[in-house]
Amino acid sequence: MSITSEAATSPPVAPTVWFLNGPNANLYGLDGNNVYGSDSFPTLQARCEAKARALGLSLHFVQSNWEGQLVDWIQEARGTAAGIIINAAGLTYTSVPILDALLSFPGRIIEVHMSNIWRRESFRHHSYISKAADGVIAGLGGDGYEFAIEAVARLIRV
Repeated sequence: MSITSEAATSPPVAPTVWFLNGPNANLYGLDGNNVYGSDSFPTLQARCEAKARALGLSLHFVQSNWEGQLVDWIQEARGTAAGIIINAAGLTYTSVPILDALLSFPGRIIEVHMSNIWRRESFRHHSYISKAADGVIAGLGGDGYEFAIEAVARLIRV
């Protein structure tokens, strides 16, 4: 007689990745200069969720204009996420609190930017976030968001 445990018959739980978006990311697609591409934020979210599903990941995709909210989410992810993808937007260049929170996160971290920050104003050339990141993807628009999901999936499965 064989005894089967619930764990043996339950499907595996998908690793969770938090995708954190900073100030003004909710306005993507509305920029008349097209710096951030033409995809709206809801379109980017749908693309990312589809990519995550295809890779067997559970994705928690959020946006806030508030630095403290991003710090709270990073701290919350400590107990639930295998990885974080972060586009801290304008806070990339100013936020030591976000850096400190990311440095305390035990999982993998990918920094992503819609635009190539090194082709823009000089103040955007230094990222506090990069010190905590395993990798940086920049300048590829919405495709970069999907590439970031692929990268974190590979890193957490290594």
